[in-house]
Amino acid sequence: MGAVNAPQGVYVAVEQVVRGTALAGGTSAVSEADTGTRRGTGLLTQRGVGFVAMLAMLMSFGSMSVDMYLPAMPQIAHDLGITQAGVESSLTAFFLAFGLCQLFWGPLGDRFGRRGPILVGILLYLVGSAGCAAAQNITTLSLCRAVQAAGACAAPVLARAMVRDVFERDRAASVFSMMMLVMGIAPMAAPLLGGQVLAYLDWRAIFWVQAGFGLVAMVGLISQPETLNPATRAQSHWLTQLRNYGQLLVSGRFLGYALTSSMIYGGMFAYIAGTPFVYINYFKVPADLYGLLFGLNIVGMIIVNMINSRLVLRLGTDRLLALGSACIALFGIGLAIAGWTGAGGLWGIVAGLFLFMAFTGLIGANATAGALASYPHMAGTASALMGSSQFVTGAVVGTLVGWLADGTPWPMAAIIGALGILGLVFNRLLIR
Repeated sequence: MGAVNAPQGVYVAVEQVVRGTALAGGTSAVSEADTGTRRGTGLLTQRGVGFVAMLAMLMSFGSMSVDMYLPAMPQIAHDLGITQAGVESSLTAFFLAFGLCQLFWGPLGDRFGRRGPILVGILLYLVGSAGCAAAQNITTLSLCRAVQAAGACAAPVLARAMVRDVFERDRAASVFSMMMLVMGIAPMAAPLLGGQVLAYLDWRAIFWVQAGFGLVAMVGLISQPETLNPATRAQSHWLTQLRNYGQLLVSGRFLGYALTSSMIYGGMFAYIAGTPFVYINYFKVPADLYGLLFGLNIVGMIIVNMINSRLVLRLGTDRLLALGSACIALFGIGLAIAGWTGAGGLWGIVAGLFLFMAFTGLIGANATAGALASYPHMAGTASALMGSSQFVTGAVVGTLVGWLADGTPWPMAAIIGALGILGLVFNRLLIR
């Protein structure tokens, strides 16, 4: 919302910065979208391992920024003298800014190329990270988390568009799955790294580590060429580009993909917001072991993404997305039952979350590829709106988890189960 209503002077100022950066890489723009790349002969022969690794790093900004500080949330609450709901407000601030600011970066990426806006976003991310490390109260921490998120979101939204620049629909879904195999390292490593940082330092050091990640990503991006052909860049005024959002919002098929994935991502964010307190406070899991339970779910996601990358070229995105939606709804209901009855104790919750999280591997890549396939001429805008819907849903869900928290796993499990059912409903109603 804030991005859409930004004053024209602010937008133009950012445009000028981006234009200078984008033009630096514009002459090396690659036009595989118009040639043999779209026919596809294998990802590694088309772009190289470095390209995939760079995209995976850009897609990992959200995971690195959120998952690394999850083990520190109880410590932050104690250090700043606030409740669980209070510390989760910093998570909500991140999700809201990460979601809404994508609406700003998407049109910029369609007009000036992908690299320039991402580089500007990373610089903003570094400023926010330093502010988080210096914060002395929850208000300052939440504001700096919002600044951090406003810059971080440029990376994944335009990385998705970079894939669409180069690959057609089903192959793009396969590439997204392959990227997720690589970027799966981030949500596995981030909470483990955060736990280890806490073992030797305090929670503020986590944000300096995040700043270091941003610097590494910047170097990787600079080493790669621009993917958007200058001849295909949007030339219209930015207000006209923003009207493209209206076109997307009246497309039932686009909404089907976006809302299906948003419900599933909402379940993931409920898991992110709830498990530090469910595992560490309720089940008394040590903070440095929390990352192992977190990483277990990522292993499941990697396995299912690997399966998806192989099946999607034969079965298509829509069939696998429908299968994934049904599985997610089923496992979400099972998790809710375990949370209500206490069946299985800790391991009942762990098993339910593992199945739910694993089968998100059939959702993210297929929903993204399907949503962008119909709008290749404004892939950045479509990617921004889809990402925004996911993270705004996550912000609402994260707040709801904090409000309903009663010290047991039930509120988190019930919310995840309900969102799984809604994801299935949107899939069946809107995607034909």
